[in-house]
Amino acid sequence: MATSKELSNFLEGVERRAFKHAVYMVRNEESALDIVQDSMIKLSEKYGDKPAAELPLLFQRILQNTILDFFRREKVRNNWVSLFSNIGPNDGEDDNFDLLENFSSEEGSEAAESTENKLEREQVLNIIDDEIKKLPTRQREAFLMRYWEDMDVAETALAMGCSEGSVKTHCSRATHTLAAALKALGVHL
Repeated sequence: MATSKELSNFLEGVERRAFKHAVYMVRNEESALDIVQDSMIKLSEKYGDKPAAELPLLFQRILQNTILDFFRREKVRNNWVSLFSNIGPNDGEDDNFDLLENFSSEEGSEAAESTENKLEREQVLNIIDDEIKKLPTRQREAFLMRYWEDMDVAETALAMGCSEGSVKTHCSRATHTLAAALKALGVHL
């Protein structure tokens, strides 16, 4: 059974990585923060009595499920918006009133982003994902641990079972390979 100190230390250690993961998935920092907080609360309430060794896998599963729940809620919310688009004003002044045409999204929100920008961002992310998959295994591991999981050089070296110098070399090669590949594909970040 994990002690409250072990649970607290685990949550503190996983917080930043979970947040980055959630931001990457939902593309919204506020929503990602809510997702991570909800996941941490669920882990504490429902599985806080589990052994400390089981916490990482339980948390990952909870985080993934919470992200899926977010997307399900967004889909339902979007369906309601489309249903409300058929509702006009009650005063009878304008029979051609369309709520969606008159609705303005908050500046800088994902809803305010143009379809063209959303599509372009999605395409760039897919290209980056494809190029990361093409990296040699050790380079990909080092790159993802350092820049995706936000692990420091020493943690990455320990996890990979190699020296810190090797981690730096793998990361350097991976970033140069990715930069060259993206440049060749016309992607400018």
